[in-house]
Order: sequence, then structure tokens, then C-alpha cells
Amino acid sequence: MAARIIIERLEFYGRCGVTEEERRKPQLIAVDLELDAAVEPAGLSDRLDDTIDYARVADRVVALGASRTCQLLETLAEQLVDMLFAEFPVTHLRMWIRKLHAPLAMVAGSVGVRFERTRSAPPPTQPMPLPFLVEQLGRIPKGHILDVAAGRGRNTLYLLSQGSQVEAIDRDAEALAELGAAAKVRHLSGLTTRVLDLEADPDRPPSLGQACYDAVIVSYYLHRPLFPSLIDALKPNGMLIYETFTIDNYFRHRHPRRWEFCLAPNELLRLTSPLRVLHYDEGEHDGGQGSGPSYTVRLVAQKAGPETT
Repeated sequence: MAARIIIERLEFYGRCGVTEEERRKPQLIAVDLELDAAVEPAGLSDRLDDTIDYARVADRVVALGASRTCQLLETLAEQLVDMLFAEFPVTHLRMWIRKLHAPLAMVAGSVGVRFERTRSAPPPTQPMPLPFLVEQLGRIPKGHILDVAAGRGRNTLYLLSQGSQVEAIDRDAEALAELGAAAKVRHLSGLTTRVLDLEADPDRPPSLGQACYDAVIVSYYLHRPLFPSLIDALKPNGMLIYETFTIDNYFRHRHPRRWEFCLAPNELLRLTSPLRVLHYDEGEHDGGQGSGPSYTVRLVAQKAGPETT
């Protein structure tokens, strides 16, 4: 049974305009939505899970719209459409997006565009970000973030969708090329990639820069000599978010294939001792990769900021 969700005059301030001056000052933008979805009749169950949560739709439209800078309303609209199809069970939508106070002396009302879109095919499989990263999102600055050993970028894509600027590094050039293509398809901006073998010289890990990043993300990768470089790369007050396997996973599941790729109890605390620990736990966790729970250690730690007088 098809359901139609209607949201009228959802307003936010966005940066959209052909001229640089228009984009510099946020303008009030309004969006009207009609969303068709193939869902069960929620009136029979009285459960929010059985329909589209219009409050969540509104939050995501405002968050995305307020974080983007573009020249055309059409560009912003297409980004909103991609998000709605990717994150909600929408089969067809109608949108009216407009500037409420157009910078044109002869226009007393709004200017905008109306259009309809139909999901023409099932959405591509979206890589799920690390659940721990999603849990800790509120602690992560939306500045310049480094994703270490990013691979095809499940964490990078998620952080880009949240409005961050992300640099993804990995030794696999093909994986980074796929990441770049995926970001382009999703109309996600703010991505840079760098091919870098972090273990080319086991005794001298590469520098990742000095005080360059607001946050550094590492998931399921371990190279112990790299930790000083990770810490150096953080800006004052920058955050390190880290999760990888513990030795318990090796003994219980024989994964990874070598025990050296696993951390001993409390070892991550020793390796990150210059940082202030905000969260730390070891145990069985869901890694969000469809392989079931595994034994990992999870850390959020912060670099010291400038001394106050």
C-alpha cells in the first residue's frame, strides 16, 4: 500500500547563488515535499517504524541544505533528491524549492523550481559506516578529517554526508578511485584522496603532517609505529577515533590471520598515552560489515589544547 508524506514550507538558510556575493550570505530557502513510499499501513500498527519519519526527513533536509554551497537551486535540489532516495523508502517525490527573498527588485514573491522524480531502480548498496563512528559523531568536529587506511571509504562517505572535509589515504589506488566515484555519484563534496603506503618503511612511518586535522579516524587497521604520526597530525583539541581487533578475536575467531595485527589488553591506552581519553572499552562489538560481532577495542581521545592563562 502506498503512503504519501507531505511536508509544507520547510525552511532553512542556505548558500545558493550564481554570484559569489549571493553565496557569501545565507538566504532563506523553503522546500515543499510530497513523498510516496511503499510501506505498510502504519495506522493499523501505530508504529513509527512502519512509515516514513517526517521529523527525520525534515532534519536531514535542513542539515544537508544548510551545509552545501552551490550556484543553482537545481544542484541543491538534486543533492536533496539523492539523499531522500538513499536514506528513506521513497519511490516517488515532488519537490518545490525556492528562495523566499530573491535578490531581484522586480520580484515581490519567491523564485524557485518544481519537479518530480521517480526511483527508476533499486538504490545502490550503501556502505555502512563504522557503528562506533556513528555513535561518537557528536564529539567529532566537522572540520578537516583524516581517514587512515580508508579503503573504499565507508567512513569517509558518511563523514562527507555530514558536512565534513575529509582526506582519505590508502595504499590501494583503485580503492581510492572507487571512493572518488562513489562520492561524485552521491554529489558529496569536500573529498581529497592520497595514495600512501603507511608501511613502506617499517622503521620510519611517513609523516601525516603537523597539527593538520581536527580529527583522525582509524578503523580495523593497526601499524604500531604509526601512532606518533597520528598524534602529531592532530590539531590542538583534535580527536582520535580508533577501533580495531583485540587479541581475543584472534583466539576466538582466528581473525585476523596473524596475532600481531591485534591489540593486547590496554595496549591502545599505552600507544595513545599523550592524549586525554574520552571513551575506552574492550569487548564484543558490531563492526557494521555484515560479518557479525567481533572483539575490538574502541577509543576516543583528545589532544591537549593551548594552555589558558
